[in-house]
Amino acid sequence: MTRPPLPPRAERRRLILGAAATLALPAAPWRPALAATPADTTASPADPSRLPADCVIPAKAGGGFALTCALARDALQAVRPQRAPLGQRFLPGGIGAVAFDQVATGRLGGAGTLVAFSGGSLLNIAQGRFGPHPVSAVRWLALLGADYGVIAVHRDSPYRRLQDLVQALRANPARIAFGAGGTVGSQDWVKAALLVRASGGDHRRMRFVAFEGGGDALNALQGRHVDVFCGDAAEAAQAVDAGAALRFLAVFSAQRLGGVLQGVPTAREQGIDIVWPTVRGLYVSADVPEPALQAWTVAFDEATKAPGYAQLLARHALYPFALTGPALDRYVADEIDKYQALAAELGLRRWGRPGS
Repeated sequence: MTRPPLPPRAERRRLILGAAATLALPAAPWRPALAATPADTTASPADPSRLPADCVIPAKAGGGFALTCALARDALQAVRPQRAPLGQRFLPGGIGAVAFDQVATGRLGGAGTLVAFSGGSLLNIAQGRFGPHPVSAVRWLALLGADYGVIAVHRDSPYRRLQDLVQALRANPARIAFGAGGTVGSQDWVKAALLVRASGGDHRRMRFVAFEGGGDALNALQGRHVDVFCGDAAEAAQAVDAGAALRFLAVFSAQRLGGVLQGVPTAREQGIDIVWPTVRGLYVSADVPEPALQAWTVAFDEATKAPGYAQLLARHALYPFALTGPALDRYVADEIDKYQALAAELGLRRWGRPGS
């Protein structure tokens, strides 16, 4: 039955009330913009790797999580140029804690949402710092590469060699201000604590200034607000490429690295036995259907085995270390066990009950 037209005054009132009701509606939940991206005719709902999707960067710009999402985007584009570029979305908070909690509790997720993580994320989970969620609260999707710890100072710093810093730490660790991403118990804090202990000092007396990601910490070093940056090689190398005035004292790798860090001696070479790899990868929500998870797994297997992937890793200052599927699940479980033992050794408090 056709509705008769309203009189002009009533019609105006209906339009005004309708507009007001529209404005009063709550904002729609965030979703990738589908309409702006050309469709992939080979895509299906069971294969989200060919549909528009986003990579969540759980920190501020300039750090290793942003680098991980950039690598994932470029790697997928290299093997599937017809797909929409993987979007980037920042969700800072607790160096990954906010994003992990939102995914674990179902407030964030879906087959089109990937989240960056690192070895530091696993260290935090091992201590219960990502909330009372077990490791199985998310699905571990892929490791894309490895990074290594680095010790850097301002180019004008009086510390010209690692041994200069070691001697200063041995004399009084409280005089040196370390700056890095994360708080006490984060992987950057642990690297600094291990350096202080190797220097013969008490790691409980060191000064540590916490930042929301390596990018902020590097900016603080540039401003001379901290004395030492204890972070990762890739983020520091990118800062140098952007013009940062850094001097590298050591890398925490078994062998010397290349690129911007070519020629920088390892800590082991200088009498400090610390090797600290930092893996970089992605996880998804635990409620992502198995076919969708497998589609993403296949996509990243293809990407990391592609002929040009080694050059792509080098461009992002990362090193080969790729895992997916059950091998990745075993790796995560083993790392959690290792980090729990290390946390206990350093006297770190356990928050909640991280499980498997």
